[in-house]
Amino acid sequence: MQKIPHLKTTLFAIFILMLSATSSAQVSSFKDGSVIIGFGKSAAISTHTVQKDAKFKVAFDVANSSESGQINRKFDSLARFINMHVAGGVKKENIQLALVVHGKAIFDLFDNESYQKKYSLDNPNKPLLQALMQNNVRVILCGQSAAANEVDISQLVKGTEVELSAMTAHALLQQEGYTVNPF
Repeated sequence: MQKIPHLKTTLFAIFILMLSATSSAQVSSFKDGSVIIGFGKSAAISTHTVQKDAKFKVAFDVANSSESGQINRKFDSLARFINMHVAGGVKKENIQLALVVHGKAIFDLFDNESYQKKYSLDNPNKPLLQALMQNNVRVILCGQSAAANEVDISQLVKGTEVELSAMTAHALLQQEGYTVNPF
């Protein structure tokens, strides 16, 4: 009887090792994309069903900030969305994205000077935000979150838009045909 619990433990350990080996293999298959270089790594999926003439209008909602000195992973998701769909054959001009930022994530929109005042280092999100904007991604700040945190537009990465609120931004984007990416 004592051998069965030991067998269960051994089988569980083997399962965990196999799972971690599979996980490592999957992570290594993620590669840089051809559009937003250095951000938004994705894996090729040979069985995907996205048509090459597909059109996307998607708004991403981000309220949580990254750890200071870290890239906001949800910002990086927009780069991944562009990179993986272009790699899958969708035309870059058929992808229209908007990043709606509110809550504590607004500090990830700071320019380097403002970010340095708050965190004593350059904003690691700035190059990503600039690359997104260069690829026609709208970056929209919630005016209510800005007012609540005494953030002025002059403190933000250039090109950031300010809307009355995140709710307003989403309502207006939906009227333009955007869907909301549910993260």
